[in-house]
Amino acid sequence: MEMIEKTVGQLLEEVAAQYPDDIAIKYNDRPYQRTWKEFDEECVRYAKGLMALGIGKGDHVAIWATNIPQWMITLFACAKIGAVLVTVNTSYKVFELEYLLRQSDTKALVMMDHFKDANYVDTVNQLCPKLAHNKVGSGTTINPMLPHLRHVIYVGADGAPAPAGMVNWNDLPAMGEEIDHETYEEIYRSLDPDEVINMQYTSGTTGFPKGVMLTHRNIVNNGKAIGDCMKFTHDDRLCIVVPFFHCFGLVLAMMASLTHSTSMVPVEAYRPTDVMKAVSEEKCTAVHGVPTMFIGMLEHPDFSKYDFSRLRTGIMAGSPCPIKVMQQVVDQMGMREITITYGQTEASPACTMTTTEDSIETRVATVGRAMPGVECKIVDPETGKTLGPGQPGEFCARGYNIMKGYYKMPEATSQAIDKDGWLHTGDLATVDEKGYYKITGRIKDMIIRGGENIYPKEIEEFLYTHPSVKDVQVIGVPSEQYGEEVMACVVLRPEEQAPTEEELKAFVKANMARHKVPKYITFMEEFPMTASGKIQKFKLREWAIDYLNLQDAASIETA
Repeated sequence: MEMIEKTVGQLLEEVAAQYPDDIAIKYNDRPYQRTWKEFDEECVRYAKGLMALGIGKGDHVAIWATNIPQWMITLFACAKIGAVLVTVNTSYKVFELEYLLRQSDTKALVMMDHFKDANYVDTVNQLCPKLAHNKVGSGTTINPMLPHLRHVIYVGADGAPAPAGMVNWNDLPAMGEEIDHETYEEIYRSLDPDEVINMQYTSGTTGFPKGVMLTHRNIVNNGKAIGDCMKFTHDDRLCIVVPFFHCFGLVLAMMASLTHSTSMVPVEAYRPTDVMKAVSEEKCTAVHGVPTMFIGMLEHPDFSKYDFSRLRTGIMAGSPCPIKVMQQVVDQMGMREITITYGQTEASPACTMTTTEDSIETRVATVGRAMPGVECKIVDPETGKTLGPGQPGEFCARGYNIMKGYYKMPEATSQAIDKDGWLHTGDLATVDEKGYYKITGRIKDMIIRGGENIYPKEIEEFLYTHPSVKDVQVIGVPSEQYGEEVMACVVLRPEEQAPTEEELKAFVKANMARHKVPKYITFMEEFPMTASGKIQKFKLREWAIDYLNLQDAASIETA
């Protein structure tokens, strides 16, 4: 693949010149529709508005919002002037927000009013009690603990006034009129594709979250490669429900669309009926989602009322994809060319991907081959030695897509990326003779029971074949005798006659080795998840230790 040596802003300008009157973005649930030319011009107006507030090249602008139009405008406006967009998880509470704003040296926070039961305005005022007395646009510090934060920009309902001390989003274009076009152009033309455009914070399952620094070159080229694997064209229409704040939304969706001039149909937040309605009414040809999102649509009582006849492709990723669900998406939603991609934020994020030309069997059983421009290998986690086909080890990647590093964390960066430029992902995988990779779990997720290595995904895939099982997560829990035991957390289908724990154990025992049979099975309504749909196994483990009274076993020190 030939590398695109353009910034995100330059690429938008190029697509706008090529397809000025074609639809770039159309929301199904609000009156927001823009052609490529209209959207490009709008982003320039808001870029100048940010400049009027004193936001310049290299400054950090955080965005705390769902998949609303203003999120997209903020991304591209920042890209036009070299500001770094810092993405904020929509489920953050005050402690997490304070940490991110402080660690990232954020200068301006763009935020919506609220989401679900979280009042963002109250949270920010709790964090910055003097904000209400701040002179709007003054550029003074609004919290001594956040010395870089100068502005809070409020995105409210149309016509709604901004809370005291906050800049009204709708006022930015008028403010930007004081910036002459030559000043803007001078900054715009000075930008380099190798400069950082985006910082995404890893979920922080261990230690504090780390800010992953991604460049224009990282995300533009990864988006191009991803779109190529789906055979995206100007005629496609992608429904985007995965969160913008995650690489899934920003790169696999927005950048894949931008690099192929594909129309975008965003959905603000995941609700099965909203997604199905958008796909049906806007005649979408593609939709992305994590497995739980697809399960939610397939299981919805109104599923048959919607028209999926235009669907062709999309991506299922974000967490291990059950083979059964993948097959249902192909058979019942018509997504015959659905793909799977694998990667992590530190790799912009995609390292491997299946293509539309791979067989269904390959697309449901592997995560594809190394993407163009990316090297992949499997190594022994202990020795670092490269392993051959079929040998399980740690997945490593190297190429244009690897992050610049973790913001202000050089030691953590050197632990993740070795001296030869290889990113060590912490994921367990195998590769076959044809170069197709399978992800078998996290190194930390692998269960070691009495010296036997057990891979949760294998047991999960088998339990999915039981007609009563809707969803399942397998974890390791402490054991005084074996070190760890297998526990299966199961969500059952409501209409099925529920099996007992013993019946499910017998089902596994009849088909798998004895040491893989779960010692514990528990039935749950749902799993703890991040806002982007990733299941948090570490929280399941914490809960299980208390639920099963395994505190003594958990306290045993191991080498």
